[in-house]
Amino acid sequence: MSTNSTEKKIVIPLLVLCTILAGMLSPMQSAVNGQVGKLMKDGNASAVVSFGSGLVVMAIIILARHSTRQQFASIPHKIRTHKLPWWNWIAGCCGAMVVFSEGASASTLGVATFQTTLISGMVISGLACDRLGIGVQTKQPLSPARILGAILAIAATILVVLPNWSAPKVIALAILPFLAGLLAGWQPAGNAAVAEETGSMLVSITWNFIIGFVLLGSVLVVRLLMGQLTFVFPNHWWMFLGGPLGLLSIALMALLVRGLGLLLLGLASTAGQLIGSILIDWLLPQFGSQIYLVTILGALVALIGAGIAMIPSAKKESTTATSSVNNRQAE
Repeated sequence: MSTNSTEKKIVIPLLVLCTILAGMLSPMQSAVNGQVGKLMKDGNASAVVSFGSGLVVMAIIILARHSTRQQFASIPHKIRTHKLPWWNWIAGCCGAMVVFSEGASASTLGVATFQTTLISGMVISGLACDRLGIGVQTKQPLSPARILGAILAIAATILVVLPNWSAPKVIALAILPFLAGLLAGWQPAGNAAVAEETGSMLVSITWNFIIGFVLLGSVLVVRLLMGQLTFVFPNHWWMFLGGPLGLLSIALMALLVRGLGLLLLGLASTAGQLIGSILIDWLLPQFGSQIYLVTILGALVALIGAGIAMIPSAKKESTTATSSVNNRQAE
């Protein structure tokens, strides 16, 4: 047996484990933002806090380097030239919807239910984007396996909301992360296009945060001026970790993808998101919610559906399905 083969047998499982642990940062972010939303009693205000904290971190990173400062300063000119379709520049609106749904529903639904419905929406969105050619070089037909993946995603959503079927308000809240997941399908394509245009993914992520912060902040200011909102400002330091947790996850995924490839990274990170969600609801019920057997079953079905949906994309070197699942953590 060659040395390289032996090293791979050791290194790959370690990288998969690291990716699973990195994937757990996403439900941690949802739990934090959910608690902020519960305290402030407003998902909009919670999302502004999360985007604001992430934007501060990204601003420090961007301003620290001359090259990224120049790349960021070139954005107004690049927008005016219309070389890049306008919708790429507002991809951060999708992230705003995801983070808003966290603050508005995560604490009520429970982290496991929230993450499962979000991932299910992303799976369906990723398949649709592949089919329409959004963010991929070649359009991909809806094969039986990909259709099965979408069906399993829908089944997973139904399973995790079953315990609350008699509570219409909770069911209505579950629609938020599912819709956010559907919208998030084209966000990776927009962010990737901005990164290519500016020459920096760091600049693209920062722009993503700015768009989300401006959108959510503008709505919040209007509501405050109209007297429609009063809230308590977060009084614990950890409540400002929503944005930084997402950034840490993005950084780790960027490092791990080199050793795993997109398919393994996508599956391992999705597993991490779902396992982390269940652990939070089970071990820290004050951050999540009561966990049911059907919740665990729904998470498992979502993981299987995501795996089935990703495999055809990997064969044709498409990154949309895996990017949809992982890019959400940047908000």
